[in-house]
Amino acid sequence: MQLKGVYGGRQFKTGMKMAYICRVFILIFVIIVCFSACTSKKPLYSWGSYENQVYLYMRGESREAQIAALERDKIRIEARGGIIPPGFYAHLGMLYVEIGDAASAIALFEAEKALFPEAAVYMNFILENLRR
Repeated sequence: MQLKGVYGGRQFKTGMKMAYICRVFILIFVIIVCFSACTSKKPLYSWGSYENQVYLYMRGESREAQIAALERDKIRIEARGGIIPPGFYAHLGMLYVEIGDAASAIALFEAEKALFPEAAVYMNFILENLRR
């Protein structure tokens, strides 16, 4: 004698009911595992207010205020053990050039070149023009 039951509007034999329930639980488990794998990772670079400062530069805001903000960000990033993003030192160096501090700009362009070798050609071009 086989037992029959109704589950979800369908008629199943007892063994089939258990198989159906197991498949549903396995599906739910797989969905949970997939969504738990979607956790966010820590970003590679610590951006601070760099992106905002680039925007303010484009709007023509005070160079001194931007330099102060980026220098603060640099100290915070280094204190937390973060990684300076690409272009950070180059942008800060450009700001120093605009206020007439070529020595600081050269040091920052050299730092950008050391951290990001793919920027070396462009940094060398800027350094050559700056030293003239």
